[in-house]
Amino acid sequence: MYLNVVQLAESFGVDEGVVEGWVRHEGLPSVPDRGRLLFDRAQVVGWAASRGMAAKAGFLASERSTSSSAHRLELWLRAGGVWRAVPASGVLDVLERVVGDLPGATPAVRQFLLNRLRIPGAVTWAPIGEGLALPHLRAPIALGRDAGAIAVLMLREPLAISEPVPDAQPISRLLFFVAPSPRAHLEMLGHLSAALKRGPLRKLLMEGAADAELFAALVGGEPAGGAPVPGSSGQARPKEARP
Repeated sequence: MYLNVVQLAESFGVDEGVVEGWVRHEGLPSVPDRGRLLFDRAQVVGWAASRGMAAKAGFLASERSTSSSAHRLELWLRAGGVWRAVPASGVLDVLERVVGDLPGATPAVRQFLLNRLRIPGAVTWAPIGEGLALPHLRAPIALGRDAGAIAVLMLREPLAISEPVPDAQPISRLLFFVAPSPRAHLEMLGHLSAALKRGPLRKLLMEGAADAELFAALVGGEPAGGAPVPGSSGQARPKEARP
C-alpha cells in the first residue's frame, strides 16, 4: 500500500513540509512518481519504529485500532441506514434525510450541511463501475469527532449523473457517506473502495441482500451465529424512501 505526502502527514499529525524534511534529512524511504512522492506503508512503519515514532491516527494507525474502526463504521451505517426501492428522483431527498439526522453534529452543523447539499454540483458522485457509486460532499470539512454516517441506497431505476462512468453499466447502488474530518473522509473513501473490491460487499449490494449481511461485509465480520443485526432490513425498522 502506497501513501502520499498528505496522508502521511495526517497520520503523524505534522505538516507536509515536515514529511518532506524527513525524506531529505532523515532517510524516510520514498518513491518518486511523476513529480510527487509516494511511500510504502511497510517501509514507513519500519522507519518510524526505528526512531521510536508512532502514527497518531489514520493510514498508519496500529492494527489494534481495527476493532474500534469497525465499530465506528457499524455505528455510522446504522445511523445512515439501508434505503431500498429509492426512485432516482428521490435520491437527494434521502441524502438530505441522512444529513438531517447526522449523529454527533449540532443542529447548526446539520443545517450548514443541508444548505451545502442543496447547491448544484455540491455532491461528487464518484462512480466506480459495475453499477456502483460512492457519492459524498465535494469539499469535506471538520464536523466533530463523532459526526459521521454511511447510507446504502438501492435504486428503483438507474440514476443519471454528469460524471463519466468507467463502464456502460447504469448506476443502481449508492454508498453515500459523511465523515467527521477531511482525514477521516480519505480513510472512509479508502475503506469503502477496498470493501467493494476485495470482499463480498459488491455482490451483496447488487443482490439486495439483507442489512445484516451488508453490515458484516462492511466491517469485515460475520453476523454472530448467523443472527440478524437488530433493526436490519427485512426484520424490524427498514428504511424506505418516500415515493
